[in-house]
Amino acid sequence: MTENPNPPLHNIDFSSVLAAAVHDMKNSLCLLIQSIEQLSETLEEHNPQANAQVASVHYEATRLNTSLMQLLSLYRTQLDNLPVAVDECFIADLLEDVMGAVQLYKQHKAFSVQINCDEQLSWYLDKELVYMLINDAIINALRYGKQYITVSAFVKDEELVIKVEDDGEGYPPHMLKQSQTKLAEFTLSQGRTGLGIFFARLIAGAHTRGQKQGSISLSNGGAYSGSVFEVKIP
Repeated sequence: MTENPNPPLHNIDFSSVLAAAVHDMKNSLCLLIQSIEQLSETLEEHNPQANAQVASVHYEATRLNTSLMQLLSLYRTQLDNLPVAVDECFIADLLEDVMGAVQLYKQHKAFSVQINCDEQLSWYLDKELVYMLINDAIINALRYGKQYITVSAFVKDEELVIKVEDDGEGYPPHMLKQSQTKLAEFTLSQGRTGLGIFFARLIAGAHTRGQKQGSISLSNGGAYSGSVFEVKIP
């Protein structure tokens, strides 16, 4: 007796199918982002409209790629705890990589970004996951800020602190409240209060040392009286 080549739909693991599809889309997006960056290098500086369009497309593609990476990690979390590959990481290099990824959009919006980080500062963490976390925070700062962003990294109370501050209007009250909600009670919604915050808290919380667990916090004020995103990793 031969197996049915077309199994009933209810026997298909759609979560696995979705994960595979997301993985393929992410790979395609990476190639698209590279092509956009190569295209931007060929554009003439005195054509601001074309440069603006390319920068906008690059931003949206990068944002979508970040969301797809978050979905893949959330899928893996459902299989087990969020896998964390901890190794020594020089934080200045990590921040440099993130700024390189958003350089096109940063130039288009004429932002001034100040990085405060000791070149010798290193920490044990999952570089890929923390890269995604910081990348998402800076992309949001570029989107909602006006002109200035400061990214600071330092050690306080035996924790690595990475802070992103912008000069925008600040986080709305419901978003500040959402950032304090327990993960088990967290509900995803549209806008700035959805997957990004949930994923950031998941990444931070997956980093532990002894009784300490990583965390994030959102507040308003800081250097520019705007949004302040902060992650702490023990």
